[in-house]
Amino acid sequence: MVYVLNRYGEALMPCSSKKAKTLLKNGKAVVVNRAPYTIGLIYGSSKYKQPITLGIDSGYTYIGFSAVTETKELIGGELTLLKGISERLTKRKMYRKHRRNRLRFRKPGFLKTVNGPGWLAPSIRHKLDSHVRFIEKIKQLLPITRTIVEVANFDIQKIKNPEIKNKDYQNGEQKGFSDVREYVLHRDGHKCQNPNCKGNCIILEVHHVNYWKGDRSNKPSSLITLGTLCHTPKDHQKNGYLYGWKPKLKSFREATFMSMIRWKLIDRLQCEHTYGVQTKFKRKQLNMEKSHHNDAFVIADGTDQKRHDGIQVIQKRKNNRCLEKFYDAKYIDLRDGKKKSGKELSSQKRTRSRENLPESLRKYRAHKVFKGRRSIRKQRYSIQPKDIVEYQDNLYSAVGTHSKGKSLMLTDGLKKFNRSMKQIKLVFHQKTFVFDSFHGGHS
Repeated sequence: MVYVLNRYGEALMPCSSKKAKTLLKNGKAVVVNRAPYTIGLIYGSSKYKQPITLGIDSGYTYIGFSAVTETKELIGGELTLLKGISERLTKRKMYRKHRRNRLRFRKPGFLKTVNGPGWLAPSIRHKLDSHVRFIEKIKQLLPITRTIVEVANFDIQKIKNPEIKNKDYQNGEQKGFSDVREYVLHRDGHKCQNPNCKGNCIILEVHHVNYWKGDRSNKPSSLITLGTLCHTPKDHQKNGYLYGWKPKLKSFREATFMSMIRWKLIDRLQCEHTYGVQTKFKRKQLNMEKSHHNDAFVIADGTDQKRHDGIQVIQKRKNNRCLEKFYDAKYIDLRDGKKKSGKELSSQKRTRSRENLPESLRKYRAHKVFKGRRSIRKQRYSIQPKDIVEYQDNLYSAVGTHSKGKSLMLTDGLKKFNRSMKQIKLVFHQKTFVFDSFHGGHS
């Protein structure tokens, strides 16, 4: 299926790939977008449009979408939203702080009014804006006449305690504890939560679960109890068990998000809404499996229409604020003769206390084989990751640049390889939402 725009950029009803090839061959249309494949008509056309209903299964991480007519589904699939927004905002705060500290004088900003009525945290606002932008993207492809969004409201305390009533809502889970640390230790039974702990941990500490990706938030859902013997700098490194460790902690982030933005989303879109109970009832009547795509199809009043194959859409990161990368020095380890970084062979000292210090690994450093370096990005390259490029009459997807923009890593979906930038031609620049309808092959 090929999506069609008139000569003014307005969406028309889609056509078959055979008809699109004929229009392109006769010079009556041009290619506007390659993923999803969209053509633009050069000549005038009638504005005949069929009623199209767009169903949206909103969510914190995934968004299901489906556009349905009376006879068939025109587009459908699942969008994966960008992750790690809170960590990136923390990094941006750090960069901004360092930049401002280098100024000799800066006007005071403590009197500025930032949090007005209806204020949302930046990470939540980003999710809300992503919903709106994606729905507008679909409306640029198809002449949508009706939009229905599923909303939900979750009682977090009811989920935790089904028997909660009346005044019990005023008694939170941290009531009676002096601080978050005391509560986390009580929640974990004053025991080390390392599944491989040998039971020798006497002194307990609170560990940030997402420390390995830069998240230092002090929420109970981000903290866990560990002993000093299981909480060492060596365990935080890439080879350690704490790096990438995801223990099973109860988190209600998605439910809280949906409760916060449900009516804000409806107000922004000025559309209809439905509830999850109705969607579940209709889906069971149609004997469909639980998925975001199927839920969106049901929300759009889909019944027996011809289904779309379904496409996967990924939200792309548009900019990387990190301009400098540090590559650690390399040493020969006297114990096994292998190359290891300076961080791996560190003193392992984390606090000023001299009690219960782990063994210093600096004494195992032999001669230095790599002195380390700092890499600074001084320019923004024209070809970005996920862009579609042409190499030797074939189309590939860009992965990333190397050697200060002299070479580019390509992929055809199966394997990756490097080629000189001089031999590559940019075909299409992918924007925020990357559709998977592109596959490498002959151009």
